[in-house]
Amino acid sequence: MSAPKQYDFVIVGSGIGGLSSAVMLAKNGYSVLVLEKNHQIGGALQVFSRDKCIFDTGVHYIGGLDEGENLYRMFKYLGIYDGLNLQSLDRDCFDLIRLPNGKSYPHAQGYAAFSANLIQCFPEEKKAIDAFCVKVREMCDFFPLYNLEMGDEQTYYNNPEILMLGAWDYVCSITENEDLRNVLLGSGPLYAGDQKSTPFYVVALIMNSYIKGSYRLVDGGSQIAKLLVKELRKHGGEILKRKEVVSANFNEQKEITSVNCSDGTSYAASKFISNMHPTPTINIFGKQNFRPAYRDRIAKLENTVSSFMIYFSLKENSFPYFNYNIYDHYSMDCWNSVKYDVNEWPHTLYLCTPASSKSMEYAESLCVMCYMSYEEVKEWENTFNTVLNPSKRDEAYQKFKAEKEQKIVERMELRFPGFSEKIMNVYSSTPLTYKDYIGTPEGSLYGIMKDYKNPIATTINTKTRISNLYLTGQNIIFHGILGATIGAFVTCFNFIDPEETIKKIKEYEK
Repeated sequence: MSAPKQYDFVIVGSGIGGLSSAVMLAKNGYSVLVLEKNHQIGGALQVFSRDKCIFDTGVHYIGGLDEGENLYRMFKYLGIYDGLNLQSLDRDCFDLIRLPNGKSYPHAQGYAAFSANLIQCFPEEKKAIDAFCVKVREMCDFFPLYNLEMGDEQTYYNNPEILMLGAWDYVCSITENEDLRNVLLGSGPLYAGDQKSTPFYVVALIMNSYIKGSYRLVDGGSQIAKLLVKELRKHGGEILKRKEVVSANFNEQKEITSVNCSDGTSYAASKFISNMHPTPTINIFGKQNFRPAYRDRIAKLENTVSSFMIYFSLKENSFPYFNYNIYDHYSMDCWNSVKYDVNEWPHTLYLCTPASSKSMEYAESLCVMCYMSYEEVKEWENTFNTVLNPSKRDEAYQKFKAEKEQKIVERMELRFPGFSEKIMNVYSSTPLTYKDYIGTPEGSLYGIMKDYKNPIATTINTKTRISNLYLTGQNIIFHGILGATIGAFVTCFNFIDPEETIKKIKEYEK
């Protein structure tokens, strides 16, 4: 009987961090196997179909994709950009911030348009708007890989004080105008913005990327995962679905020799990369193999809030397609909506009409996201339901979801009178859905919450105490498609030449 295949790398999880890491390593000659527990690859890139409509579960638009920008070049290097079906959002308004008084304010692409549009709305606040734009770009300069550079003296690790600037505090320092504060930070659900913790650098890195090229993925974000898998296989890599890693085996040197899956199979490698959140990573690879201080730190870290997602399939030609996103705020205290009053829920809605290849005049569907605390679904936390392991939750849970759906429909009616008549069907998900499919504690949207008051504690290193176990994904640098992709590069720079890789990435100007 022949010995089982020995890989250079086994990667646990097929989110964009795991897949991007796999492609990079395979391109550089390593043998790679990706193990995914679900029936569908991609983590937050997963989609589902209802009423002939494709719904994204986590990725609704992407930034940094204009020619020559950071994600554009990274996707070019990974070999997937040319295969993407992209729809550029409106240049003069990719995000529309709507305040409780019904007034709407645009976020435009390109800094000149971004500032000009806001100055037109707030002519007396030109100084504050200009200062905000300068500060965003200045902050981004401290993150070398974000700018496809190796770094010099002006880096966040040489200047850690820049990590300690609170986003809310900074915006309040440049303007007393309450409307402008809410408009500048109105897209907070992109990063779970919170007055008490969110650093300004998180706002800067994310907002800058969208100002420099905002796009939707026509017919769903799963195309990114599919293209990465295609590229992985092109370079000899492998991926297996329905492979839930549950434990690991070690040698006398306390190195991992193989991982075990719930179906009884095992896979051996020289090195292992976890695309999972640090908490389940520790549980799977053995708490005893991590320092108590590290375990305690991870256990004490707060994770970002989860969400309630509602998906509407719409009657034919009944609702217009919006080539922009809407952040609809029902409270002027928009950055306190993470810790909301249940009786006044929802405080903020994120709305988007997915781009479809069938029609760009009318919307086939509408997606709405709003924050939801895990506490609201905690009574059902011992249940589990995925396509691979189906289990219907009880009637009380279905009633809970129906009540939440109705509250959102009522909010929609306020903004779009007659909306109810345009609905074909309604589907929804809760924090339990995120927990079951993505595996983040309490269904967290964006993993570990960054805290400007304690930036070191919320910094996660790619290396672990286990000498051949590494981490990748949204917790390494920051979240989102761009953040997780950059995190994948940081992980892979432990094994491939950083300078040579960046040089190749920078060659992709167009």
